[in-house]
Amino acid sequence: QAADSKREQFRQYLEKSGVLDMLTKVLVTLYEEPEKPDSALDFLKHHLGASAPENPEIEALRLEVAETKEKYEAVLEENIKLKTKVKVY
Repeated sequence: QAADSKREQFRQYLEKSGVLDMLTKVLVTLYEEPEKPDSALDFLKHHLGASAPENPEIEALRLEVAETKEKYEAVLEENIKLKTKVKVY
Protein backbone atom coordinates (compact mmCIF):
# COMPACT_ATOMS: atom_id res chain seq x y z
CA GLN A 1 0.00 0.00 0.00
CA ALA A 2 2.97 2.33 0.57
CA ALA A 3 3.95 1.86 -3.07
CA ASP A 4 0.43 2.86 -4.19
CA SER A 5 0.61 5.95 -2.00
CA LYS A 6 3.99 6.95 -3.46
CA ARG A 7 2.70 6.33 -6.96
CA GLU A 8 -0.35 8.50 -6.33
CA GLN A 9 1.79 11.30 -4.85
CA PHE A 10 4.05 11.18 -7.89
CA ARG A 11 1.07 11.27 -10.23
CA GLN A 12 -0.31 14.31 -8.39
CA TYR A 13 3.10 15.98 -8.62
CA LEU A 14 3.23 15.40 -12.38
CA GLU A 15 -0.31 16.69 -12.75
CA LYS A 16 0.34 19.87 -10.70
CA SER A 17 3.50 20.67 -12.62
CA GLY A 18 1.76 20.33 -15.99
CA VAL A 19 3.85 17.38 -17.15
CA LEU A 20 0.85 15.12 -17.77
CA ASP A 21 -0.93 17.78 -19.83
CA MET A 22 2.19 18.48 -21.89
CA LEU A 23 2.84 14.80 -22.56
CA THR A 24 -0.80 14.25 -23.46
CA LYS A 25 -0.77 17.15 -25.91
CA VAL A 26 2.41 15.95 -27.61
CA LEU A 27 1.17 12.37 -27.82
CA VAL A 28 -2.14 13.55 -29.29
CA THR A 29 -0.20 15.59 -31.85
CA LEU A 30 1.81 12.50 -32.75
CA TYR A 31 -1.36 10.41 -32.96
CA GLU A 32 -2.98 12.94 -35.31
CA GLU A 33 0.05 13.10 -37.64
CA PRO A 34 -1.09 11.75 -41.02
CA GLU A 35 2.40 10.46 -41.78
CA LYS A 36 4.07 9.07 -38.70
CA PRO A 37 7.73 10.07 -38.29
CA ASP A 38 10.42 7.41 -38.45
CA SER A 39 11.40 8.12 -34.86
CA ALA A 40 8.61 8.77 -32.39
CA LEU A 41 11.22 9.54 -29.75
CA ASP A 42 12.79 12.29 -31.90
CA PHE A 43 9.30 13.68 -32.52
CA LEU A 44 8.67 13.84 -28.76
CA LYS A 45 12.07 15.41 -28.07
CA HIS A 46 11.50 18.05 -30.72
CA HIS A 47 8.01 18.97 -29.55
CA LEU A 48 8.86 18.95 -25.88
CA GLY A 49 12.05 20.91 -26.42
CA ALA A 50 10.33 23.49 -28.59
CA SER A 51 7.92 24.39 -25.84
CA ALA A 52 10.50 24.61 -23.09
CA PRO A 53 11.66 28.04 -21.98
CA GLU A 54 14.89 29.22 -23.59
CA ASN A 55 18.02 28.51 -21.61
CA PRO A 56 19.86 31.78 -20.83
CA GLU A 57 23.18 30.17 -21.76
CA ILE A 58 21.85 29.30 -25.21
CA GLU A 59 20.69 32.88 -25.72
CA ALA A 60 24.11 34.19 -24.66
CA LEU A 61 25.79 31.83 -27.14
CA ARG A 62 23.46 32.96 -29.93
CA LEU A 63 24.36 36.57 -29.18
CA GLU A 64 28.06 35.71 -29.22
CA VAL A 65 27.68 33.95 -32.58
CA ALA A 66 25.87 36.97 -34.03
CA GLU A 67 28.60 39.32 -32.80
CA THR A 68 31.29 37.05 -34.19
CA LYS A 69 29.56 36.98 -37.58
CA GLU A 70 29.48 40.78 -37.63
CA LYS A 71 33.19 40.97 -36.82
CA TYR A 72 33.91 38.38 -39.51
CA GLU A 73 32.04 40.39 -42.12
CA ALA A 74 33.93 43.55 -41.11
CA VAL A 75 37.25 41.73 -41.40
CA LEU A 76 36.30 40.42 -44.84
CA GLU A 77 35.46 43.93 -46.03
CA GLU A 78 38.73 45.27 -44.63
CA ASN A 79 40.60 42.45 -46.34
CA ILE A 80 39.07 43.33 -49.70
CA LYS A 81 39.98 47.00 -49.25
CA LEU A 82 43.55 46.14 -48.29
CA LYS A 83 43.94 43.79 -51.26
CA THR A 84 42.77 46.60 -53.53
CA LYS A 85 45.33 48.98 -52.01
CA VAL A 86 48.10 46.41 -52.41
CA LYS A 87 47.25 46.00 -56.11
CA VAL A 88 47.52 49.75 -56.58
CA TYR A 89 51.04 49.83 -55.10
